[in-house]
Amino acid sequence: MVKLTNRTLPRVFLDRVAECGDQVALREKDFGIWQRITWNQYLDHVQHFALGLVTLGFKRGDHMAIISENCKEWLYADLACISLGGVTLGVYPTSPYAEVKYVIHHSDSVFILSEDQEQTDKILEVIDDLPRLKKIIVKDMKGLRKYPKDIIISFKEVEELGRQMEIKSPNHFLEQVNKGNVEDVCIMIYTSGTTGPPKGAMVNHLNVAATAMASAEAMEVSQKDTVVSYLPLCHVAEQIFSLYLPLFVGNTVNFAESISTIQQDLREIAPTVFLGVPRIWEKLHSSITIKIQDSSRFQRFFFDQCMAIGYKVANLRLDKKKINLGLKLSWRAGYWLIFRALQNYVGLRKVRICLSAAAKVSPEELLFFHAMGICVKEGYGMTECTGLSFIHMGNDIKLGTVGKPISCIEYKLAPDGELMKKGDSIFMGYYKNPEATAKTIVNGWLMTEDIATVDKDGHVSIVDRKKDILITSGGKNIAPSQIENELKVSPYIKEAIVLGDGKKFISALIQIDFENVGKWASNRQIAYTTFKSLSMMPEVKTLIQEAVNTVNARFSRVENIRKFLLLTKELDHDDNEMTATMKVRRATIYKKFAKEIETIYDV
Repeated sequence: MVKLTNRTLPRVFLDRVAECGDQVALREKDFGIWQRITWNQYLDHVQHFALGLVTLGFKRGDHMAIISENCKEWLYADLACISLGGVTLGVYPTSPYAEVKYVIHHSDSVFILSEDQEQTDKILEVIDDLPRLKKIIVKDMKGLRKYPKDIIISFKEVEELGRQMEIKSPNHFLEQVNKGNVEDVCIMIYTSGTTGPPKGAMVNHLNVAATAMASAEAMEVSQKDTVVSYLPLCHVAEQIFSLYLPLFVGNTVNFAESISTIQQDLREIAPTVFLGVPRIWEKLHSSITIKIQDSSRFQRFFFDQCMAIGYKVANLRLDKKKINLGLKLSWRAGYWLIFRALQNYVGLRKVRICLSAAAKVSPEELLFFHAMGICVKEGYGMTECTGLSFIHMGNDIKLGTVGKPISCIEYKLAPDGELMKKGDSIFMGYYKNPEATAKTIVNGWLMTEDIATVDKDGHVSIVDRKKDILITSGGKNIAPSQIENELKVSPYIKEAIVLGDGKKFISALIQIDFENVGKWASNRQIAYTTFKSLSMMPEVKTLIQEAVNTVNARFSRVENIRKFLLLTKELDHDDNEMTATMKVRRATIYKKFAKEIETIYDV
């Protein structure tokens, strides 16, 4: 077990700067060129922004919200606020007005860092409902020249105010850092809100340190490693990987241009550490599958032969069985002929630590990458335990499980199978919500609301959310996420919601992948105009039925999908059907598509 530090995060940051100084801490693409920021430059920005906040009236204990895509300014503002004894929180840049208003108002934010005009407009739309707000600090002022100057100030102006204050009070920043206490709340992370309004999870310096140090130990991250920052920094996992882990380890963070360009950015960055959510793995898998389908018959045959060898080697390695020389040589030939090119194509040829987390993923999905030589491990964590708490360590990988607990966590299962966790990474509670806190932390144990099992080797498997378990009219318990994840292995299925609670059989609502199904239809000269028209094509229903049949073959008869309905619209965050982290809001789906669900069971 790692020994916890008694240093606050800003103190750890200052120690890292003293050690690494002129080494590269961050890289960000600007007009097609990768710009480098050293640790010394990192500190300059943090210090000047912090002192600029002081000039604007920031006080110890104040809250600051950040609504922006990932960028270096996100990190500067976060550490600057914490250095002053403040609390930072992220707002998803994809959030609609109502959600922006809720989080900023509920969090009592006094300052807001806004990325650009689009995000600033969201804030100004609801500003009358934000009485505590003093300033909106904007990173990109383009289009804001005629906006009210009394409430809006640019990021650069705040830094300039800080530079001026540094001349007058050169020790003020360090004095503020030294006032910090490791038990102070330093960040708030709002949950995705799948069942109701998001809750603000309060996290202190010790919680972050425990997770960062234990994660570094479990994954063996070193100063030589590089990571790509592309998942929303509002999410606890990305904050740990892009902000706090580098403070303790000293590895380099690279900012992707956007989530839409992640595959191209990965090829350029070639990170050694990569965190992917299931949707990313599904997208990478899908892109390879579609690319191969568009190739010649000989190339498809060659790919299938190499993958067959890859699967044999991957299964033997995962089962910890000996791989004979002939198979090793065959796989090595496959590597030079096709696997190396595929690894370069997805940008993960140099990856050393590869992780899937944030939601359940199909073992079949991960096995595909193992076959081509990318050993993806699965991890599991929660906002309430400051991120990662279980992971496959070293070569001890069992697909379908989330591995074993990292050193800062102990766990046990409740009589009904609910996973309970305890340790230094467990959060302080929910902001302004003592009732929810009391239900979540019971006698020092975090009640996860996840049903889990443990195998003979100590590997933990997450079955499903306790509230999502379906019980058919015949009394059979069904874990919908397991079936849904298998369905989403198909490149033609983007989302699936399995139904059947209290019903005689299992069914599903399925959303097609518009891009991939559209390409499939075009290749077969099937005319369509919109998502709706494509979804209603009988040929498309037949295509999806084939994918459903494949999945049904992997499950028992009672778990088979007897009927399904193709959605005629894409599920959307703005319509409250998805969370900002792209998790399905089941209650909303059940209510919004009640008539469609009724037709499935109308016999």
